[in-house]
Amino acid sequence: MAIDVSSQKLESRSRLPLFIVAVVVVLGAGALWYVERTKPAPADLPLTPEAKAYVRNLQLNDVTMKGTQSYFNQVVIEIEGKITNGGDRDLGVVEIYCIFYDSYGQLVLRKRLPIVSERMGGLKPGETKSFRLPFDELPESWNHAMPQLVIAGIKFG
Repeated sequence: MAIDVSSQKLESRSRLPLFIVAVVVVLGAGALWYVERTKPAPADLPLTPEAKAYVRNLQLNDVTMKGTQSYFNQVVIEIEGKITNGGDRDLGVVEIYCIFYDSYGQLVLRKRLPIVSERMGGLKPGETKSFRLPFDELPESWNHAMPQLVIAGIKFG
């Protein structure tokens, strides 16, 4: 019973490039994951004195809150409403804080979210746009009341 050593060497050599490619792919995916994970978060849009003065021109209307059941049998709270630009300037971005409290009036969650973005076309003077804010992970201690909505940042268009 003779063993053909040359065919074993050839078989192991043909697997070597496949192994190298697999290692490179795994290392590349790990490096990409690390770079994406360690990217600095985008800076919050500041509420400059100019923006703070302009806030009086923004009106939130028809704001409602409802709970719906998701596919995973999880309750999703949605806040829907409209924002109107009653001023004379184009707005590129408007962000708000949604502030949730417990039954003792203590803050349990403060989340900053955009309700107007450049991607959706901004908000021109006199224009009204709808917004929808879903929340699927609210603390158990939340009092189930409408959160406080506060303008957090404005970027003029």
